[in-house]
Amino acid sequence: MKTAVPCYYHLDVEVSPERVGQVSRILAARLRHWDLENLVVPVRSGTELLLRAIDEHATDKHASIEMWWNGQHLITAVGDDDRDLRPDQDLRACLARIAAISDGWGCCASQTGSKIIWFSQRARAGERVPLIPTAPAPTLRQMRRVPRDTPVAALAARAAGAPAAASEGAR
Repeated sequence: MKTAVPCYYHLDVEVSPERVGQVSRILAARLRHWDLENLVVPVRSGTELLLRAIDEHATDKHASIEMWWNGQHLITAVGDDDRDLRPDQDLRACLARIAAISDGWGCCASQTGSKIIWFSQRARAGERVPLIPTAPAPTLRQMRRVPRDTPVAALAARAAGAPAAASEGAR
């Protein structure tokens, strides 16, 4: 079951070819801890693509990874400190693949001049826990009094043809 409690995770990493796999396994473990097993594959794929691109093109190999879960969407952001790495030129193929595997993505600049690339995955409707329907409670109009609940004197008065007001007063 998907928890509606907001979750946040942050990881700083020095990117290298051997660290890409390690970071991927760390993120997968965190998603399993949040009970988001179904989002492990797309998050691992997107994060690995970005980390490999940083390893290949960036001069500064430091990166920060953040994940936010709000109960409906998981947002994964990868930020790097390399000001020379340009998403429109160096990361074009990587971003095209991220766009194909995610529900949304974007790139923005941080206050330090570096960039943050994020992508999101939403929980699918079929993956939510179905509600068990309950039998509807009868409304006041549908509910009738059981004869045992009515006093015997009132039943006898109605059977004898006494007015309803007289039988109501007999209670």
